[in-house]
Amino acid sequence: MTQPTAQNTERPAQAVSSRRSRSWWLNLGVALAVLVGFHLWQTRHVPRGTAPEFTALAISSQASATMSLAQWRAAHPGRPVALHFWAEWCGICRMEEDNVTRVAQDWPVLSVAMRSGDVAAVRRVMGQRGLNWATVIDPDGDVARRYGLGAVPALVVIAPNGQISTTSVGYTTTWGMRARLWWAQWRA
Repeated sequence: MTQPTAQNTERPAQAVSSRRSRSWWLNLGVALAVLVGFHLWQTRHVPRGTAPEFTALAISSQASATMSLAQWRAAHPGRPVALHFWAEWCGICRMEEDNVTRVAQDWPVLSVAMRSGDVAAVRRVMGQRGLNWATVIDPDGDVARRYGLGAVPALVVIAPNGQISTTSVGYTTTWGMRARLWWAQWRA
């Protein structure tokens, strides 16, 4: 019978460590593939190319004020703009509010209140939550449908040339929003 030596005991330990490492990388790869697949499924109806134009009622001090995508982009020439689709009844949207507020301090973000009531109702919700966002109303979800969105929250980044740069559905971090806007600016 042979006595275990340092060399004999290291090999099994290395083999176990190697298997664990491969297993960890495999699990990570599967998780990433699932996340990418889910993202692609969520954004499967989002149009490619030029961002669909829209005009909608705006939260404004003027009664019946409207805002169009063209007006919003013209107010921010040479910059990418973001459309943030949200709803007052959406819990994830509520968790994301601070992220949108921080990003809107540095980047042009137009929020789209989807199926959240009329101008007065959305204005009241925004006041209660302390949201000072540029906002348009999408009472029946028509604007969201033009963008192929069936869920909120969603972020659509439009490059300075009017092309849809990126779309994300679901919770997006402040850095995730900024990275998408930086990417659109850099590619311009």
